[in-house]
Amino acid sequence: MPKAVRRTFVLVTTPLALAALLGAAAPSPTGSSGVRDPYFPLAGNGGYHVGHYDLTLRYDPGSRRLDGRAVLTARATQRLSRFDLDFKGLTVTGLTVGHTKAGFRRDGQELVVTPQRALRKGERFTITVTYKGKPAPVTDPDGSLDGWIPTDDGAFVAGEPQGAMTWFPANNHPTDKSSYDFTITVPQGRTAVANGVLLSQRTTHGKTTFRWRQSEPMAAYLATATVGKFKVEQFTTRNGIRVYNAVDPREAAAAAPVLKKLPSVLEWESKLFGPYPFRAAGSIVDHAPDVGYALETQSRPVYDRAPDLSTLVHESAHQWFGDSVSLTSWKDIWLNEGFATYAEWLYAEQHGGASAQKTFDELYAKPASDDLWEFPPGDPGSGANIFGTPVYARGAMTLHALRTAVGDRAFLLILRAWASGHRYGHGTTAQFERLAELVSGKDLDGLFRTWLDTPGKPNRA
Repeated sequence: MPKAVRRTFVLVTTPLALAALLGAAAPSPTGSSGVRDPYFPLAGNGGYHVGHYDLTLRYDPGSRRLDGRAVLTARATQRLSRFDLDFKGLTVTGLTVGHTKAGFRRDGQELVVTPQRALRKGERFTITVTYKGKPAPVTDPDGSLDGWIPTDDGAFVAGEPQGAMTWFPANNHPTDKSSYDFTITVPQGRTAVANGVLLSQRTTHGKTTFRWRQSEPMAAYLATATVGKFKVEQFTTRNGIRVYNAVDPREAAAAAPVLKKLPSVLEWESKLFGPYPFRAAGSIVDHAPDVGYALETQSRPVYDRAPDLSTLVHESAHQWFGDSVSLTSWKDIWLNEGFATYAEWLYAEQHGGASAQKTFDELYAKPASDDLWEFPPGDPGSGANIFGTPVYARGAMTLHALRTAVGDRAFLLILRAWASGHRYGHGTTAQFERLAELVSGKDLDGLFRTWLDTPGKPNRA
């Protein structure tokens, strides 16, 4: 019997292969193409966080051509051999990661980037994208347009929920908030209005360049770069807030008495909700009758026409509820719209209008077949419903039911605690429910289940 030969095997393997041998799930070095929002699964991107956007834009309203350069300062949250940006429609003319050219390709709304070397987890890096073309809006599931919407004298730029990707490459989901710098050049005679504080304005050779800075964190959908022929008003409130109002001359007469109330509206809301969360405020009143909506673009809402006072109160309240405190999922949009709508009710109640209880009663009197009861506000069901009546009106009714259950003092404490505790961050419905129970000392599970989650017209307690 021959002598057995002892053989020694040396296993050479990579960490990924070793993880597989050990039965562990190896992390993918590819950033996901979305954050898997239930209503907009491709919105946002996995694998990194953008801390700052530096956007340099040139726009010609005559040709409707946009030339852009976006520099994103980001941090990898995992090892990345590839990652995505949300960017739709415009032509990419160059892309670097760091100072090195990177590979890229288009896949629907995704700009897929392959750097020359993999990025380490925790590594900070810059992405520079140059691009050009004629930006066009996207059509949302409800049939409305958002993004870069051309007008007869410029562009109405409002990005909720998907439109940011029509004019700059972004990590376009509310869970990724960033600071912004904007440098926007337009023909002399046009004004370009963005978020935050105006740093400078300079005209040379028939072109005017505006530089804006939004220092506090902002979700991409709240960014704007609206362009038009505007009458501009600037002043500082007694609380030190820098106000910049830009109004299309065709809307000026109707807008003036409402915009005059903006400082007092912000003061009133600050008393209820806590300190105003930004250093700048104002309004952009465009003449864009085909748009059909206003948007709470951060620090400076944009209106498609002269707003009425209720709309001004609503969009201003969003600066606390929706802008400073942002969504974690679009499913929870009642946290934005229900709160801003209830601010309208409170303002009317305290300024000689109907009481919030009367408004609630009038809504509750609507028959079970009314659109108000079409779906519960805590789960609109799809992206097509996030701007539906139940989100706004029944969302506000939920807050009134809460106010009735816990009393005015506890209710206002809840609102202030929500705004301060999640300032510049995010929140969920479950977190708001827990906060309400903690502050009030009451079991509110049944109340929220009835008003937020029950299909159809709920039974009134």
